[in-house]
Amino acid sequence: MSERTTVRLPEDLVRRAKRKAAAEGRSLTALIEEGLRRLVNEHVPPAGAARILPPVSSMTGGLMPGIDLEDSAALQELDDRSYVGRMR
Repeated sequence: MSERTTVRLPEDLVRRAKRKAAAEGRSLTALIEEGLRRLVNEHVPPAGAARILPPVSSMTGGLMPGIDLEDSAALQELDDRSYVGRMR
């Protein structure tokens, strides 16, 4: 069973679609239906398929002396000093 629906499309797109449908000897409805079927049936790769991971460091040695990851205020201070040093 078919369902009627209203779709708003740009005028130039409708004109081009009507010309194409006429050139192929079919209705605008048939052209739109084929396009929707192709789009809906199109294979979409899984979202994580093209995932690219950042490079992982192989460096060893741990933190610099005096760095305490639990002291966020001190970390912010070091970052601020580094930033100001780069601005000079």
